[in-house]
Order: sequence, then structure tokens, then C-alpha cells
Amino acid sequence: MEGYPLRRFVVLLFSAVLFSALWAPKLCSAQDEAPSVVYQQVPGVIDTRTTFSDGAYDPETLIRMARERGLKIVFLNDHDRMVMEYGLLPLRNIIKKRVELNSINKMGANRYLAEVKRLREKYPDMVIIPGAESAPFYYWTGNPLTGKLTAHDHERRILTVGLEKAEDYKTLPSMHNTSRTTAIWRSSTAVFIVSLLLSVYLLIGAGWWRLTGAVLVAANLLFIINTVLGSSPLFDPYKGPQGPAPYQYFIDAVNKKGGLTFWNYPETKSGVRTIGPIDLSTPPYPQMLLQTQNYTGFAALYGDNITVTEPGGLWDKALLEYCSGFRKNPPWGIATADYHKEGESGQMLGDFQTVFLLSDYSHAAVLDALKAGRIYARSGRIPQMPQLEEFTIADSGDGKPRRAVSGEELVVQQNPRIRIVVSGYNNDHSPVRVRLIRSGELIEVFSGELPLSIDFVDNSVKNKGKIYYRFDLTGYGTLVSNPIFVTLKK
Repeated sequence: MEGYPLRRFVVLLFSAVLFSALWAPKLCSAQDEAPSVVYQQVPGVIDTRTTFSDGAYDPETLIRMARERGLKIVFLNDHDRMVMEYGLLPLRNIIKKRVELNSINKMGANRYLAEVKRLREKYPDMVIIPGAESAPFYYWTGNPLTGKLTAHDHERRILTVGLEKAEDYKTLPSMHNTSRTTAIWRSSTAVFIVSLLLSVYLLIGAGWWRLTGAVLVAANLLFIINTVLGSSPLFDPYKGPQGPAPYQYFIDAVNKKGGLTFWNYPETKSGVRTIGPIDLSTPPYPQMLLQTQNYTGFAALYGDNITVTEPGGLWDKALLEYCSGFRKNPPWGIATADYHKEGESGQMLGDFQTVFLLSDYSHAAVLDALKAGRIYARSGRIPQMPQLEEFTIADSGDGKPRRAVSGEELVVQQNPRIRIVVSGYNNDHSPVRVRLIRSGELIEVFSGELPLSIDFVDNSVKNKGKIYYRFDLTGYGTLVSNPIFVTLKK
């Protein structure tokens, strides 16, 4: 009886070793065949305005409208500050014309965030994320006394997403949104104060000395007031274009606050127009996608025709910079609505959607998917929107390792196997065209009726190192995927 426990232990140990040898590899293989995470697709709308700025509807009305149309995620992007201001030399802050419209900071950032909190509690089935649209910089040319004024680059806009503190909005480094509390400490103010004291000394004299002193006292007081009233912009709107610096400064500041940034409508055609006595001149600015770094993404779908998403275009150049190590993060494509009211420019709420691949339905999961690129952009006439059922890449060799989805990276030993499945609303059978793009090169075009299933092995890829695949769809609305990065080691 004393040897029985020992014999039982040996039998159990032998059984465990045999099980590991025969069955464990199969279990690991089965686990590798499936994606590591199962994602649910949740549609959302980014870039909406409310009555906190120039939108037609209050936030609750907008949330209800989105909810009724099956949109589960709403990003509020009211203007952080809507101001245009021009001052005349030498007293720009006293002799000036200033026009300010409703904005988050004018209406109150605390009120804005309190309303978001209230709506989150009232509509727990919706994910509501606050943000802003900002004009980081513009500059003036012309003179109101001799000719017409022109405001340049006022429509170069950046969307900010996910800021949850009122102070974050108050301190965004956009035009006319800087603190005035430090203005009195400027060196120029100190110079005027010294000059004022000397002018007071002249008042002691008589005749022309006293008159000169009085004039100088008045002048110095005006200059001191002018300096104190000034907001000391880091980038002076009276000194011409200043390249990407104001925008990079804005992006970096938002990153430090924990927010995300997106270049909005970089190829807009509406930036050149006349408003009353001034001209606006904002030509398309797609070059900003390459001239700035560390932004989260850009508007890949919106109300204008765009070229940056064409194969080999500026988006591909930025993605290739990421693959080569020049760029820290890849820029992701989103759809932006620029939504103010129903029917404006022929568009309705929900015609431009960003769809999120979520591991769980929460505020944090939405921001994580947005930051990681687990999203795709689509447009159409709601509810007739293209649906991306699957976009994955796997190894075409024997083990079928873990598949990757948009925004993810994958190492493969054999030629990549790309699978794309798209469908339409209510079993629509419309014809569509799908373009498959590898690292900026159009490698295949697929045409067919919805639902369309594509299973393609890329046998033409030869170079090792990091590459990427993305695709777009036209014919039944438009769909733009985000890239999947692949490192080939064969």
C-alpha cells in the first residue's frame, strides 16, 4: 500500500506529458487561427456643431436625432473660440474691430462639459464625447484704410477630441484664446512705465516742457493700456505666414492634455470667399499632413472631393514615413460631418460616418479604437451605407497565425492573405468597385455586386520589412479603410 501513491503519481505525470505532446499543439493552433479579440462594429458621427457655437440644434436634440438613426457614438466639436480681430498700429488693442460669435469658451466651457455629463446620464446607451474645432492661426494682409483686408488660412481647422476639463478648452492655443494675465509683465510695458515716470518729471517744468510732458504722459498711458489689453499671441497675425509652426504647437499642446487631434477637411473648396468688408483666403492645405507630426488622423471623407487618399497620394506618403521610421505614429482616416443642420449642402446627419471596431461598448473603448486606428470611414445616404463585414490579413502559409484588422500590425512568414467582405443595406445588390492598395501602389481592382467577398493572396510582394494594405470602395456610397501593417519575413 505504501507504493500506491507513488505509482498513481507516475501514471498521472505520464498522462500529462502524453496529453501535452499530442493535443496541446492542436489547441494552440486552433487558438492562433482566430483573431485575438472579437470586435463589434458601432457607427458614429464626428464633427458636429450645436447651439454652443454655430449649430442649429441644442446638444440634446442632436443626440436624439443621432439615436433615432442608429448612430451610437456622437462627437461634439463646437468651436472653442470664434473670433476675428484687426487692430490699427500703433494701438492695435485699443483701435480695433473685433467680432466674436458663440463658442465653447464664450458660452462657458464648464456649461459645455456639464451638458455632456447630463446627456451621458440621460442616454446611457449613447457614447457622447466632447471636443472642439479650432482655428490655431490666421494672418492679415491689406489695410482697411487703403484697401480691402484679407484673412489668410482662417479655415485651416483642427478637430480636438476627448478633452474632459474646462481648463483644457480655456487654454487651447488657438487664435484669441490665450491668457491675458501675463501681459502686464511684458518688457515693453516696463519700458513704457519708465517713460511715463520721465514724462511726469517734465510736468514740473513750465511752458513747452510742461506741455511736452502732458503729451508724453497721455501717450505712455495709451501704450501701457494697449499692451495690458493685448493677449500676446505666440504667433503674430500681422507678420505674415508662419508655416506649420502654429499648427504643430497646437497639436503638441493637445497631446500634452491627453486629447486627440485630426486635420479637418484639408482640401476644402469653401475657404476662399468674401464676408462683409473682408476677404477670406484659405486654399486647400493637404500639405499639412506631411508638414506636421503626431496628430492622430485627418478627414478622409467629407463633403468635398479629395485626392489625398488616392493611391500614392499624401496619405500614402505619410504612411510610408511611418513604415520607414521617420514618423512616430501613422495618421488614421476618419469621416467628418461638418454638421450644422439638416439639409445644409444637401447632407443629413449620418451621411458621413466613422465606424468603430470595439472590444466593449464604452467611452474608453471608443477613444482607444480611434487612437489605434480600429475604424473605417463611410459615406452615403443614410441608411443606405456600405458595410465592411471583414477586412483582415493572415499568413497564407500553413499555421494560419493570428489575423490582423485595421490599425493592427502582423508578422507573416508567407505571402499575406487579404480577406475583404462588404455588404449593403437591406441585402442591396448594387455594383461596387474595390481598389486594393499596398504601400501606396494600386495592386488590384475588384468589381462585382454586393455582397462582395474577396480572398486575395499577394504573390507579388517581394520586399522584406514593414508594408501596409488598405482599400477603398465606390459605387454604393464610399468606404475608406484604415491600413493593416505587415512585416514580411520569408
